[in-house]
Amino acid sequence: MINKKKETTNIEPLVNLLPPYTDERGAIYPLVDATMQSAVLITSKKGSIRANHYHKTDWHYCYVLEGIIEYYHRPHGSKDEPECVMVKKGEMMYTPPMVDHAMLFPEDTVFLTLGGNPRDQETYEADIERVELITS
Repeated sequence: MINKKKETTNIEPLVNLLPPYTDERGAIYPLVDATMQSAVLITSKKGSIRANHYHKTDWHYCYVLEGIIEYYHRPHGSKDEPECVMVKKGEMMYTPPMVDHAMLFPEDTVFLTLGGNPRDQETYEADIERVELITS
């Protein structure tokens, strides 16, 4: 479980999740322990691309419920090729502010996004700058 935002440098997007608490009733999976202002459920079709942007102030965690995300990232302003990390069902990644990122979905995917800023369209669009990390 994460209890604070990571720094933008030394980006390691995969989050080490704590094991669940289990008893005879089932399990509780600790994901994020941080002050957040948005939680959204996103579905993505096989072959689709999302993001291709960076956030000026926002950060987010993405927890994969079903499917796989090919997550591409690099520090904003870098001309290096973006690094690709495969995020599978039951895994979570973190994106801090000022990190160019994009997601490609090799199969139909469902994931939760937990973010620091509100997710209404006006606030969201004011915080992002579009970049082209990957194309179809």
